[in-house]
Amino acid sequence: MQKKGWLFRSVLFAAIGYLANFAIAAEPSATSQTLYAAGKQKSFKGPDTYFTGDVKVDMLFPGNDTAHYSGAYVTFQPGARTAWHSHPAGQHMVVTSGTGFTGTRDGKIIEITEGDSLWCPPNIDHWHGATLGSSMTHLVVTGSKDGENVVWKKKVTDSEYLGNDQGKVNMKSDKSADALTSKQQHMVPVAAFTANGDLQRLDAAIIAALDAGLSVNELKEIMIHLYAYAGFPRALNGLATLMNTVEARKAAGIKDETGEEAAALPANKTSQEYGEEVQTELVGKPVTGPLFDFAPAINIFLQSHLFGDLFGRGILDYKGREIATVSALASMDGVDSQLKSHIGIASNVGLTKQQLTALASVLSDNVGTEEGARTQQAIQAVLAGDD
Repeated sequence: MQKKGWLFRSVLFAAIGYLANFAIAAEPSATSQTLYAAGKQKSFKGPDTYFTGDVKVDMLFPGNDTAHYSGAYVTFQPGARTAWHSHPAGQHMVVTSGTGFTGTRDGKIIEITEGDSLWCPPNIDHWHGATLGSSMTHLVVTGSKDGENVVWKKKVTDSEYLGNDQGKVNMKSDKSADALTSKQQHMVPVAAFTANGDLQRLDAAIIAALDAGLSVNELKEIMIHLYAYAGFPRALNGLATLMNTVEARKAAGIKDETGEEAAALPANKTSQEYGEEVQTELVGKPVTGPLFDFAPAINIFLQSHLFGDLFGRGILDYKGREIATVSALASMDGVDSQLKSHIGIASNVGLTKQQLTALASVLSDNVGTEEGARTQQAIQAVLAGDD
């Protein structure tokens, strides 16, 4: 893809060498400064040929006959990244916001965050993009050699993107996450993205969860369970995303474990009888109060359907269901009282304060800092005296 002459060099995509359709500015004067005014340069969506996900490129300045380099801001939405590529003259990157990854063929992946600078030497195959839990913008200054500033290669696969040296997805940037098992950690973003409706990030989280050993039925059960908290529309969208992801993996030759099937309720009890027992066990005492006096039907539905029909299905244990519930509630606005209630329930079913803190850490790293902070505040409010 080598192109000769200043006109072609001036319109090369600064981030990774994508060729634009026209010159960005007139040829610089040899005797005066040239202004490239803010907002006047070309902006465009990163082409699907060279990117996965949603990427925006904002050109800053072209190369010229004296300075054989160009510059651009490139913004990656969560989960987005470049294809594999190299730069004949190398590239500088400066992260201006968010958190991202850059990886090389040796399997090493470097996490980069706001303020970090990185130099990629000439002819090194690499990729870069955002994490699953954060967008990322970087300023790139890309050199050109003999009129060429990039050599494009194959797109980065999901397994290459997710298979970093910190574990599947960025689950252990904070060592406190180790209090949860790998499978429990991967339940957190699946539940959060199901509840908040972010299906693009849910797809990536499902892939990571399957690769970490969660079965298809365990992931189904998270979404079935969450209909009681996030509603049928979000649960159905989540299940459709899971179905499409599993079918795509199957077509690619990846065999995922189906997992165990749902259990039947005890034959000698109604759903409400069984559910009342489960509710009492989870909360630690029979549930009463002014709200249920005001609307007793809602507690009947909670007992018979949520704690009876859903909790009685098995597949996920109580800890797993509470990990999913807390993760979902933390990702929804206006449900802080319910989040606090389920922090208490999670503690009652055996999740320690350390494990719940780990859950908050996973949310911060992979979903959003607001969700993580919200969970940590609820933990402190409910379990302030527990160490």
